Amino acid sequence: MLLQLFCFGVAQAQDGKSLDGLNALSVFLQTTRSGRADFTQVVTLPPRASEGGTRVARTRSSSGNFAFQRPGRFRFVYAAPLPQTIVADGKTLWLYDEDLNQVTVRAQAGALDDTPAALIAGAADLRTLQASYDLANDGARDGLLWVRATPKAREGQTQQLRVGLRAISSTQVELGAFEILDSFGQRSLLTFSRMQVNANLPADTFRFTPPAGADVIRP
Repeated sequence: MLLQLFCFGVAQAQDGKSLDGLNALSVFLQTTRSGRADFTQVVTLPPRASEGGTRVARTRSSSGNFAFQRPGRFRFVYAAPLPQTIVADGKTLWLYDEDLNQVTVRAQAGALDDTPAALIAGAADLRTLQASYDLANDGARDGLLWVRATPKAREGQTQQLRVGLRAISSTQVELGAFEILDSFGQRSLLTFSRMQVNANLPADTFRFTPPAGADVIRP
C-alpha cells in the first residue's frame, strides 16, 4: 500500500516541485540505470579537545569522479589528495591504494549492504530498499530533497545515510549528495556535480586489473 501511495504521488505530480524526498527517490530508482559525475567529499571527524580545552571538529577533503551501472556496478576514483580507486564489477570489490601500490580484493556480496553504493547501484526499487532501511522524508535543503535511511541491521558501521535528490521534473531526478554518519561519529558528505544520467559507459568501466607489481590482499 505504501509503495502504491508513492507511485500515485509521482503520477499526480506536475513538476519536480510537487515531489517529496521519497517520491523523488522512487523516480530515481525507476528511471536511472547508469550515470557518472564528479564529486567532492568532506569528512568531519569527531571533535577533540585542543590545547586550550576547546573541542574542535576536524575535516578532510577529497575529490574525484564516479560512475555506476545498475545492478551492482560502480567505480569511484579519488584523484586528490590521495589517489585511490574502488571498483565493483557485480561479483568482486576491488580497492586500490596507489601510494601503497596495494589492492584489496573482497567478495562483493554482503560487503555493501549498509553503504551508499547499495542505494546508488544496488536497489531495484523503493520496496527493495525498505527491506534493508527505514526510510523517511527529511525535508528540503540546498535545492535538494532529502531522504533519511537508517539501516535495519545494527551491526554494521553505518548508523545513518541521507540522500539528497535534485528533482528536474516529476519524471527526471538526479543524485545530488550523500551524507553518511558512521558508528565512530564520523560524518561524510559527498556532493555530486556534472551528473550525466543514463550515460553510455565504456564496456571496461567496471573492470579492474591489478597493476603490475602491486601487492594483492584477499582478507
